[in-house]
Amino acid sequence: MANSLKGQLAVITGAGGGIGVTMVQRFQEAGAKVIACDVSEKALGSLDVAHKEFFDLGDPDACRKACERIQSSVGLPDIIVSNAGYTRAETLEQVDDRAWNFEIDVNLNGARNFTAPFLEPMKARGSGVFVFISSVNALAHFGNPAYAAAKAGLVAYARAIATECGVHGIRSNAICPGSVRTHAWDHRIEKDPQILEKVSRLYPLGHMVTPIDVANAAVFLASPLSAGITGVALPVDGGLTAGNLPFIDAIR
Repeated sequence: MANSLKGQLAVITGAGGGIGVTMVQRFQEAGAKVIACDVSEKALGSLDVAHKEFFDLGDPDACRKACERIQSSVGLPDIIVSNAGYTRAETLEQVDDRAWNFEIDVNLNGARNFTAPFLEPMKARGSGVFVFISSVNALAHFGNPAYAAAKAGLVAYARAIATECGVHGIRSNAICPGSVRTHAWDHRIEKDPQILEKVSRLYPLGHMVTPIDVANAAVFLASPLSAGITGVALPVDGGLTAGNLPFIDAIR
């Protein structure tokens, strides 16, 4: 996929996170000019990109203004990668009103707040690609109820864009990663140093996926190599949703 995005302008949200930093790197390696977005300058650190934007995804007006700034200063993007996400409420008992509303806002409403303003100008141009980073939690229940509900909504939103805007040359797909070893796992490892080994046993490939696995899938879905693909939810999960190894072992 080397240089498969040459000359393309790509916007990546959550660019300072564990997956986001790798996403930026892979899109640049594929030839894209990258606009990195996150909540603050500190969050983006020393990322070397064409343009940076700082705003709160939970604020629709701030998102609209960021979209306007991007178009006026850099141009209308060819690719939008909606990568920003967050979760901490891990079981139903831990999901209070605040946790539910916050996770829905960040993981679903925030994605819509930022991507929706680009739809009309992309339709007018006749092209555009959206890649939404959802989760296997959207496909089956693995805990994190509020996050799961939001990510399932994100898959539905991606399909809506694919179905209604395909006639305008716009493609839209979702990636559903399994557990990805980023700093988000640090608080779990502190509680149980053996948790990575325990989780790895659940995956047919014997290990969790990495940020580069997710980023490679995003580059593919954003590139001309996937020109005939739209409206899909692609698991990048080490086989987690393909079958249940512990169950098979239990009934042998």
